[in-house]
Amino acid sequence: MKRKLALGAVLSTSAVLAGAIQVGAGSAHAASASAAAARALGLSGQEQLIVKGTIVDADGTQHVRYERTFAGLPVLGGDLIVHQSAQGAIRSTDRAVAGPVAPATLTPKLTAAQAASKAHGAVAATVGVQDGDEPALVSVDRPGSAQLVVWAASGTPRLAHRTTVEGVRADCTPSRQVVVTDAASGEVLSTHEQVQTANATGSGKGVFVGSVTLTTNYTGSTFELRDNTRGGQYTVSMNGKQGGKGTLYTDADNAWGTGLVSSTQSAAVDAQYGAAVTWDFYKNTFGRNGIKNNGVGAYSRVHYGRNYVNAFWDDSCFCMTYGDGASNTHPLTELDVAGHEMSHGVTANTAGLNYSGESGGLNEATSDIFGTGVEFYANLAADKGDYLIGELININGDGTPLRYMDKPSKDGGSADYWSSGVGNLDVHYSSGVGNHFFYLLAEGSGAKTINGVSYNSPTSNGSTVTGIGRDKALQVWYRALSVYMTSTTDYKGARTATLNAAKDLYGATSTEYAQVAAAWAAVNVN
Repeated sequence: MKRKLALGAVLSTSAVLAGAIQVGAGSAHAASASAAAARALGLSGQEQLIVKGTIVDADGTQHVRYERTFAGLPVLGGDLIVHQSAQGAIRSTDRAVAGPVAPATLTPKLTAAQAASKAHGAVAATVGVQDGDEPALVSVDRPGSAQLVVWAASGTPRLAHRTTVEGVRADCTPSRQVVVTDAASGEVLSTHEQVQTANATGSGKGVFVGSVTLTTNYTGSTFELRDNTRGGQYTVSMNGKQGGKGTLYTDADNAWGTGLVSSTQSAAVDAQYGAAVTWDFYKNTFGRNGIKNNGVGAYSRVHYGRNYVNAFWDDSCFCMTYGDGASNTHPLTELDVAGHEMSHGVTANTAGLNYSGESGGLNEATSDIFGTGVEFYANLAADKGDYLIGELININGDGTPLRYMDKPSKDGGSADYWSSGVGNLDVHYSSGVGNHFFYLLAEGSGAKTINGVSYNSPTSNGSTVTGIGRDKALQVWYRALSVYMTSTTDYKGARTATLNAAKDLYGATSTEYAQVAAAWAAVNVN
């Protein structure tokens, strides 16, 4: 959530979604199936497929997501999805990049240490430089060793090194940039930020969620803000620090917070409740058992840094982090912020949308879409569902939200419609196209009032779009993300993915399918 912009195979026991079940990867059978799929797809003997996840429809149709290696090296841009019948016959595939992935050579000219130095230099050169709305880096740590990979995402495969360079931004947000450099020249091929910017029964009063019920853990002597019914997720206080693991919240009477910022527990109530309702939203709406679909809960960190006006998801620690905002009195623990940030984790563990260009806009739009879904799902009197992002945290200081889904340009920078330059925008601005599509698909065009909020959504072609309802729109987007989108999907690819999802869910001649096409046309994606 950017300031002013964002902010063995195991079967899930509750993974029933529109006739589909979701299956994890890792069994010997999966390895055998991967080898068979590689042969059926005509891949070379040096290529291997690694199962990332599988979705099985009620009729037995399987959608298997694979990562790929070449000569044992990870292939960036080699991910693909194989759609096959219940009997195993391949029906179609979706690839991040078409064509071969073999580089011209497997012998690097630069050593791992030299590549790491090149990557560090490239990132260090950006210290103090403002990049759009992204706070400037103020420090960069020395990277570890570089990993040899095949870079295929641009369509021309070449041998490369992948290095992670860590640092800190001016607003105290940690930075963890993955830099891909050419193994011969050291040229930077790609860089993206990994830090993407929220049993006992207790009662809580949060800053934003109001009075809520919390599932906590009783140790025999004290209560912990830990929820063992939802993967063991818990909340800690960073006590104004930026490093360390924080301190787990404990309490003697299992009554948490006062609803006022002056109580350090109030923001923790927001965060713990936000994590719980996000878990429930994914489980009860899509049959997803946690962010990774493995039953493991993330943890939340509140009171991060001093005057830190941001919140972020970090996949490496599998955790959500919230600052306390201006003057340490405006925490960013609003419900749709929590849903937004944790949805970055879902994207990372499904399509893996690259965090740049149009795929980066789709990544951010996905978090806005599901964050909005979480807010409507919770149905709280204190924070009613709406199509405004971060409307309660007042991050702009004038009472306006971070983003508007019905007409994204109202924030002053987001795109309402697709154009050839959309991919050059900051991902929090290019996300407007996806947000606008979703709003039109769910609610339709024109003026209307929902939960007391007035909207008036235009269309690029002057058409009138009739929505299919938020519940159906969410199902379409989730299936598209989890079954059809890859790391390089752009808006044209998202159109195809959502049409395929609508066809699977409702039929190729259905009203829902037609309205998906109409909503994309209305945002100039044809």
